[in-house]
Parts: sequence; structure tokens; C-alpha cells
Amino acid sequence: MSHKRNSKRKAVIAAGGVAALGAAALLLPNAMASQDGGSDAAAPKTLKAADATDLAAQLQNLLGDSFAGSYYDSDSKQLVVNVVNVSGDKNNVVVQAKKAGAKVREVDNSTAELAAAAQTLKAKATIPGTAWAVDPRTNQILVTADTTVTGAKWNRLESTVQGLGSGMATIKKSVGTFKTFVSGGDAIFGGGARCSLGFNVTASDGSPAFLTAGHCGVAAEQWSDSQNGQPIATVDQAVFPGDGDFSLVKYDDATTQAPSDVNIGGGQTVQILQAAEATVGAQVFRMGSTTGLHDGQVLGLDATVNYPEGTVTGLIQTDVCAEPGDSGGSLFTRDGGAVGLTSGGSGDCTAGGETFFQPVTTALTATGATLGAAGAGAGDQAGAGGGDAVGGTADPSGAADPSADPSASAADPSADPSASAADPSGAAGQNAAGQHTGKSKHHKSHSN
Repeated sequence: MSHKRNSKRKAVIAAGGVAALGAAALLLPNAMASQDGGSDAAAPKTLKAADATDLAAQLQNLLGDSFAGSYYDSDSKQLVVNVVNVSGDKNNVVVQAKKAGAKVREVDNSTAELAAAAQTLKAKATIPGTAWAVDPRTNQILVTADTTVTGAKWNRLESTVQGLGSGMATIKKSVGTFKTFVSGGDAIFGGGARCSLGFNVTASDGSPAFLTAGHCGVAAEQWSDSQNGQPIATVDQAVFPGDGDFSLVKYDDATTQAPSDVNIGGGQTVQILQAAEATVGAQVFRMGSTTGLHDGQVLGLDATVNYPEGTVTGLIQTDVCAEPGDSGGSLFTRDGGAVGLTSGGSGDCTAGGETFFQPVTTALTATGATLGAAGAGAGDQAGAGGGDAVGGTADPSGAADPSADPSASAADPSADPSASAADPSGAAGQNAAGQHTGKSKHHKSHSN
């Protein structure tokens, strides 16, 4: 049995009939209702994160070259849109953006300039243990280096960042080392590795399947829902490293019932209604077989991560914690949006750190799969619930009082629903890459 640790991000602790607290309580349907922005058409509107994402996409088309990124201000619940070169006629476009409900902010760095800077980092500083993503809140590229980046490697990274010019990028040191979060233990098992199921989907041929991390898909061809159990699913497509970190795994029994939900523990599930794009600043929830349910914010998009196994592009950067065994697990929103699949990162759920996720939208496009209930047959074998080996059916609105402190713990922490996982320290150092076998096919995708 693994030893579970508490942290301020810990979101699900259940004992007997005790309902989930913390982040689970925040998942109540009425927890984040959209409000009217007021009578002033030019005043920023109060929006749900999903609505802010839709508005940002519309304003990107409206603003054209003037658009320099956007983010969701979770405190004010407003969309902030960055603009450059808005003098002259382009001021009219900005007025329209304000009337649409966004808060408009003039910044120095254009989208094209930030993209060029990212290309320079790729050419000059692709060093294992580094990552970078555009942070629209600072209008800069956030460069992160783990503890292995020292000496000549650190000097090379630092000089490359300085060469980009003042105000273009900043460097942050991570508390740990970048690694994929595969492990030996519980949840879904293959070839001695343990990962977490992300989301159930329907494959392009109509068969039931699920998405998980690509580095899990290249680690083993067949996967089981119990340790040393019979395989229940076979890898169909996998990408890692390269243009993503995702795999499509088909259930071997075509009559498998695979519900479109995420099991958040304590007999509760969150229904997954659609794929959703990540928005910087938005709150997201992650479910994994090792550490359970945790929440945090999106920090950056289109992130490049240089793992020891190779470079992966097009990821989502967050401050949500994760640990070995959480790989492939679900990243989702409170209103049922499937956002990402856990890829890797640094730190743990005690010290914190960064975690990167494969966008679900990209994985669906690349594999041809669709999100939703798969395998409507009445077979005896139940499909795995997202983020865990067994999906529940309880209504998440049955969670505890939403006013409860998210950092509070209920009863005995050892009763954590993820406590059945084997000790994650047992195989935390496993290398998941490079074992592409059997029917697994390397299917290239488009990065965001």
C-alpha cells in the first residue's frame, strides 16, 4: 500500500460515508454561474471560463495581427485580451472587442515576436530538463529549468534567454526534475508500468476506446484494469515523444460499456460533456490513480518540454501537482469539459511543481476518435472511468458543502480512494519511452 501525503492541493479524501471535500465540492453545477456584465456595453463582462475561451477565439479573428494572446482573470471572472499596434483605424477594432465584453490591455510583444523567440529557444536551448510556454499574463515566454540544468547547460540557457532581448522571456527554476509520470503499481497496467486512464472515447471505427498518455502507449501494447490481471485493451495509436504525448487504446471486447465520465472518488463522478480548449488563468481539475483529485490553474499554452526521452511540443502548462502513476489521467473543468491528459512535469503533491498535459482536442483530431459514451452494448465488462480503473455513477452534486475549505481533510487520510495504489516509489524511475511494440502505431499529430 502506498503512503499518501496531504497537501493544500489535495481535493478528495473519503472515509466510509463521508463525501468528497475541497475541489470535489467546487464541482457543483451551480458553483460558477455566468453573470450579466451590466448595462454598460463597454464594461468587461463577468464570464465562465468556457465562455471566455469562446470569446477569445472570436476576438482573435477580429483583432488579427493586433491580437497578442489572452487569459482568464479568475478573480474578476473576466477575459483579458492583449493587443499591440492599436493606433489609427485599429482602435475601432479594439472598441468592438471591449463592446464584446473583454478587458483590453496594450502590451509590447506581438504573437509573432513571441513565436520567433520560442523558435530561437528550440534552436539554441533544447536541453533536457527545460520547458517553455507563452504566458499571456506577463506577455513573455516563461522558461522553466529543472534541477538537472546546471553548469554549462544553465549558462547556455541563460545566455539564450538574454539574447532574446529585454522583456521577452523570464527563467524560473523548478523544484524537481522533469519526468513522465509513469510508475509500477495500480490503476491501468501494462508491461510492468502503471498509468491512469484519461477519457473514454469512441474510435473512428465505432469501437469503445480510451485516451491516455503516449508514453504509456509506447511502454506496453496491452493494458489491464488490475495488477497482474488479464488484458482488457490494446494500443491502437501512440505518439511520444514529438508532436504530443497521447495514445488511443481500444477495448478488446467491442461490447464494453465505457461511460463518458471521470471518477473523482467517494462514489462520485463528473459527466464529461465535450472536449474543451485550455485557457490561461482558468481553474482545472486533475484526476490520477496515485494522488486522486487536485486542482490548479492553467499557466501557459503550446508548451515545449524537453524530457530525457525527447522533446514534446504542443502541451498545456499548469501548476497542478502530479506524481508517478498519474500519467494519462484526466484534466477537466468543473462543467464537464475534457481538457487534457497528464504528460509529466516536476515536483510532487507535497512540494508542488509544474505539470504538463496533452490537449484532448489535439489527440481527438489526430486519432479520429470522438468524445462521448462508447460501447453501448450490454456486455458484462464495464469500461474504466476516466482517471481511475473503475468509474462511478453518483451525481457530483451530492458532494459536501461547497463552502468547505478546499484544503481541509476529512477523517482518516488513509481512507483516500486512491489508497489501493501500490507504493509509487517502487518504480518511479522507470523509463516509459522507446518500447513501441505490436499493433501500436506512431501517428503524428498537429500541435496547438
